[in-house]
Amino acid sequence: MPELSVRPIQARDDARMAEIIRTVMPEFGASGAGFAINDPEVDWMSRSYAQPRSAYWVVERDGIVEGGGGVAPLEGGDADTCELRKMYFLSSLRGLGAGAQVMQLSLDAARAFGFKRCYLETLGGMDAAMRLYERTGFKRIAKPMGNTGHGGCNTFYLLEL
Repeated sequence: MPELSVRPIQARDDARMAEIIRTVMPEFGASGAGFAINDPEVDWMSRSYAQPRSAYWVVERDGIVEGGGGVAPLEGGDADTCELRKMYFLSSLRGLGAGAQVMQLSLDAARAFGFKRCYLETLGGMDAAMRLYERTGFKRIAKPMGNTGHGGCNTFYLLEL
C-alpha cells in the first residue's frame, strides 16, 4: 500500500499542482476557455489559498505530490458560501481515499471559517468525483452560483454545512 500524506500547500508545490491540473482536466474533455486549465490561479495556488477563509491541501504519495483540493470564499457569492475548489488527483492516486480525506479537511475548514454552505461545480463525466460529492451530502442544484469564471462546467452542487 502506498504511503499517503496530506499537508497544507506550500509555494514549492505550485508548479507541481499546475502540472497536475493541466494533466487531469483534458482527461475529462476540459480544455479551452471556461475551465480551470486556463485559470491564472493555477500557477500560484499557494498565494491564492493564503488569503483569508481559504485553505488548500496537497496529497503526497510516497513523497511525491499527486493531487490536492481546498476551499475559498465563493467569488460573487454571499459571505456565508464557500466553494470547494480545484480538487484534482492524478489517476495513480484515485481510489485510494485521498479525495475523501481532502474533502473532509476542506469541509472542516469551511465550518471553522464560519461558512454555512459549500458550493462546487464540475463536469459531467467526472463520475467518481460526483459519487464522492453525493456520498458526502452535496445535493445537485439546477444552475451555477457566484461568478467563478469557469463557464465550461455543467454540473453544480451545494452542501449545507
